[in-house]
Amino acid sequence: MGSSPLPVSLQSKFQRSQSTSRLRDYHGNFNILRNIIFALFVLRILRKSFYFLRGHGLIGSILVLYHSIHKNAYKMFLNLPGVRSQVSKQLEIAKKDMEDKLVPSGPGTNHYRHLPKEPWTKEQLHTELESLAAMKRTRWEEGKVSGAVYHGESSLLDIQSEAMRLFSVANPIHADVFPAVRKMEAEVVAMVLALFNAPESGAGATTSGGTESILMACLSARQKGYSERRITEPEMIIPSTAHAAFHKAANYFKIKMHTVACPAPDYVVDVNRVRRLINPNTVLLVGSAPNYPHGIVDNIPALSKLALAYKIPLHVDCCLGSFIMPCLAKAGFPSPWAEEGGFDFRQPGVTSISVDTHKYGFAPKGNSCILYRNRQLREYQYFICPEWSGGVYGSPSIAGSRPGALIAGCWASMMFVGEKGYVDATHKIVTTKLTIENAIKEHSVLKETLSILGRPMVSVVAFESFDPAISVYDIADAMSKRQWHLNSLQDPPGVHVAVTLPMTKPGAVDSLIDDLVAVVQGEKEKALDRLKAGGPIEKGKGSSAQLYGVAGSLPDKSIVEKMVVAYLDTLYKA
Repeated sequence: MGSSPLPVSLQSKFQRSQSTSRLRDYHGNFNILRNIIFALFVLRILRKSFYFLRGHGLIGSILVLYHSIHKNAYKMFLNLPGVRSQVSKQLEIAKKDMEDKLVPSGPGTNHYRHLPKEPWTKEQLHTELESLAAMKRTRWEEGKVSGAVYHGESSLLDIQSEAMRLFSVANPIHADVFPAVRKMEAEVVAMVLALFNAPESGAGATTSGGTESILMACLSARQKGYSERRITEPEMIIPSTAHAAFHKAANYFKIKMHTVACPAPDYVVDVNRVRRLINPNTVLLVGSAPNYPHGIVDNIPALSKLALAYKIPLHVDCCLGSFIMPCLAKAGFPSPWAEEGGFDFRQPGVTSISVDTHKYGFAPKGNSCILYRNRQLREYQYFICPEWSGGVYGSPSIAGSRPGALIAGCWASMMFVGEKGYVDATHKIVTTKLTIENAIKEHSVLKETLSILGRPMVSVVAFESFDPAISVYDIADAMSKRQWHLNSLQDPPGVHVAVTLPMTKPGAVDSLIDDLVAVVQGEKEKALDRLKAGGPIEKGKGSSAQLYGVAGSLPDKSIVEKMVVAYLDTLYKA
């Protein structure tokens, strides 16, 4: 007997019941999905908060929050209409002052803003070039410049000029057209790898300078983190004294950067703070050998152990140390961290090293090397574009075309100076650095006002003023008036001297010390006169004092940034 169909009213209720059930199921599934997403969101926040608190500690986290609020409040204050107009006026004055100092003007000064209608003769060019070479400048030949020119002797300049002339049109991007440049570049890298005790697997590339070398190391670490661990929000940990190029790399490659304090009196990076800041997104640790401000070598062995324990790349920035660092022991001086295994690839955690051949390698400006423990790390910095309509494209670093002439000049310089030449230069440079250091520590006038920052072991000596009545920036400006081009530092305020070969010439360092004594004595007398007159302590009248005094006192650096923009704009004023 067949079953009778349900009444229409019951069918309708049954269908509505099924629809309602499906809607309830969809709604329930949606709620579950929403709760999962919310839970993941909360978990992500908690995870970030955990690593933030672990890295900075409770008090440190409160201080970070305080400084952030303070900075933002000050930025709002600077944007108030009356304040903003005053700031703009002061910036215009500063910009005009920069132009007066940097852009030549007056009778006898020629400005060329358009191509000449007719080609110049060799005589015209020679005359104008001689005039340009005679422009007023700091006399680096007399050893009056900190850093900048590291060799400068005519014998080496002649060798470099000849090598660069022979390869002036060479471009290593066309290795088949210029095989000699390819050979020289490979040999430069091989020789520098050997200096820094690289393993057989070691690899490297030449770059345009220390900044590009550091950029490549950071890019390689970022790409390694993504390729091997799928890190999409990379972070790196650097000492507060690390070079500004790491800040540039973080900005360019979107890497979150943590800076770790290098506290007095040693100014070495706090390794315990580095450890606390490590998290699953960390792609790179950094140490300096030595750092630029104070000439201090970070604890590379301790950083190496951290890198191995957490399986994170470690980069050693030896751009400033260059060829002096590996030559210290042979020149008769203690080598930093030698008892713990050294600072280079002998430390198993070190994966990359940046070395400026155009500093204490005495190569022409525009030369540096980035070294890696293995070829895979180097490959992470390569750029390859196989689908370009112009053909398959590949380049080893940022640049495409590169000046083969500079590579030839670098190779020729290294071959001309040789190991003995570098060891001899290291002995002269470090001896001169010790002479300056000892004078500050022992001279009756200097030791009452100045003190050495940290324990420098390479070519740089930095000092500060501990006399509250005397600004170290005023000392820097007074030395500038005596034609000494020294480098001002901040956090803490200081001045450093990077000794180069021109400064090792007879009489140069004695002249530096004599002028420093005279300047400090003069500043002490000015302070004493102000005290006798009952007037306030007035410091910071010179250009260095104004720039760094302002930079150090402001919580928000936007004004300083605008001053730097004005300076950079001035460089291109024809």
